[in-house]
Formats: sequence, C-alpha cells, structure tokens
Amino acid sequence: MRTTKFLALALCLLASASALSANNSAPSNDWWDIPYPSQFDVKSLKTQSFISVKGNKFIDDKGKTFTFRGVNIADTGKLLSQNQWQKSLFEELANNWGVNTIRLPIHPVSWRKLGPDVYLGHIDEAVRWANDLGIYLILDWHSIGYLPTEQYQHPMYDTTIKETRDFWRRITFRYKNVPTVAVYELFNEPTTMGNTLGERNWAEWKTLNESLIDMIYASDKTVIPLVAGFNWAYDLSPIKKAPIEREGIAYAAHPYPQKAKPEVKNDKNFFKLWDEKWGFAADTYPVIATELGWVQPDGYGAHIPVKDDGSYGPRIVKYMQKKGVSYTVWVFDPDWSPTMINDWDFTPSEQGAFFKQVMLEAKKR
Repeated sequence: MRTTKFLALALCLLASASALSANNSAPSNDWWDIPYPSQFDVKSLKTQSFISVKGNKFIDDKGKTFTFRGVNIADTGKLLSQNQWQKSLFEELANNWGVNTIRLPIHPVSWRKLGPDVYLGHIDEAVRWANDLGIYLILDWHSIGYLPTEQYQHPMYDTTIKETRDFWRRITFRYKNVPTVAVYELFNEPTTMGNTLGERNWAEWKTLNESLIDMIYASDKTVIPLVAGFNWAYDLSPIKKAPIEREGIAYAAHPYPQKAKPEVKNDKNFFKLWDEKWGFAADTYPVIATELGWVQPDGYGAHIPVKDDGSYGPRIVKYMQKKGVSYTVWVFDPDWSPTMINDWDFTPSEQGAFFKQVMLEAKKR
C-alpha cells in the first residue's frame, strides 16, 4: 500500500510540473498577459532607397527623381479567399508588367474580419516580397464616405475615427523605418454623396488629416502621407487656398474618365478640366493618381465613372507625363472593375494591355 501511495504522489507531482512548464512556455490569452506589438525586422530586408519629397517631386536617396508606376491589387482578404495571395502575383507584376509600385487597398471590413495581428502578418509578407523584387508599396485605408460624420457609401467601408487612428498607429509602429513601405494613403475616397452623408467641410477635413499626419510623424518621418480631396478623391481645388500644412506630404487623385465632361472631347479640353480640379496641384506638390482606368461602355463591370471608348488611356498618360504625376492603375484583378486582367492566367484586358505596354516602356528608360 505504501509503495502505491508513493507512486501516486510521484505521478501527481510530475503532472503538476508538466502543467507548470507548459504554462511558462506558452503565453495565456488573459488580458494581463497579452504581449506588446512588435516592429518589423528592418535588418531582414535588402538595402532599398527611401523615397522622399522634394518640392513637387519624389526623390530617392541619391536625389534622383522617382516616379511611382504600378497597379492596385485586390484586398488581401479577397485574395486569400481565392488562394491568390502569394509571391508569384508580385513576381508577375514586377517581372512581366514593369511595375515599381503596388498599392494595397485595405478595407475596414477585411481588417476587422482577419483581425489586425493576422492582417499585419500578411502585410509583412507583402513587404518581404516587394523588397526582394525591388519595388515599393502604398498602404491605403480603403474606405469611401465621409470620415468626420462616419457615414459611408457601403457597409464594407464602415469605419470610425477611432478605428482609423488605431489602424495608422499600428501600421506606423510596425513599419517604422521600412523603406519598402513608401506611402500611407490616409483615406481612399472622401465623399458626402451630395451631402447625404453629411455636409462636407474642407477645414474639418484638413484638420483631421493633419492630426493623422502628426500622429504618424511622431513615430516615423521616413514615410510619405498621401491626402485625398473631395468628390471621391477627384477635387483638390480647396488646397489652392488651404493646403495641408505639413511637410513631406503628397496628394492623391482618382481621375477616372467620366469625371471630366468637356463638350468637345479632345486633349486640350480634358487637360484644362483636369488642371482646374487636380492637375494644378502637381505644379507645387507631388501627386499620385492612385486610381485610374477605364472599361468599354458594354464591357465587364462598366459603371460610372469608368466607362470610356479607349481614348482615355493615351490621353491620361500623356497628361501625367507632362505634369510629372505618379500612378497606380485600378485594378489587377479579374473580378473588380475596371479590370486589368481577365483571369488568373493574367490575360490582359483592353486597359491592362495598354498600361502594361506603357509601364514596360517606362522601365526601359
């Protein structure tokens, strides 16, 4: 009996020791034991030039003018669901389409569904892939609506000022001093949709963006904040009298074909209207057309404001080259319109074939 009791006691102590060891080796999920966020390991990356702002230009570490040329891909969450989130997508773009930049549209609903920690892990992958290929990333908080009133065009864009601040706080901390993450597009497309989402107010929008920039710069001054104007990021005219009062920033434009409506459709008349609403900004500040593109009126996913007969492509490229405007085409995905590819074999659409040729030619220069 005594031997049996000692054996039982020994087994009990062994089990207790094993449990204690397990508890010490694996963190618990208790609120008091959640680890602090960690930063991306910059030392794991290849050497890559930081892109910065000088006057109305982007420049690299050597002071040479740099132009962002690239595409948007779909949200990481969508690509994961279709088994398309992989380095081969980035390789296709860098090696066969001539891009030097990929814009990552991060939808608030996708950010919440995956969870910040999981989503950041996938952005980490994008950073490594892009850095290995020598290209840059634009991170875009992809909402459409009016952030000050927290009213939006569709539930997928629903967010709050608090969530937006938290998003950029997490992003800025994670990717501090990471040259591959070159641009932070603070809010995708501001619009009140004819004041149905509240009354737009530039002073209010300006103040909100400046506060986001201050928060970002408090942690990292190596990144370029990108600010959008009203009318779905088309109208920058308010900055003529009240520009964003922060150094090192750039402006975003989404000059889709049906935004400008001249009576006579020729280069001169389109250029004049583009100058009035957004192109003028490029004379003083760097500008990135982070969305542009077209589809035929009877094509897949045709909708206002992207319908065009194809004349838009050569015209907008001619204008951007004249003004020194950078760009990322919407969108390298077969589901979202206007598409650049018809399938996951990367068969180019009409606009895809056009911009592919433009970017490949630019890469040779």
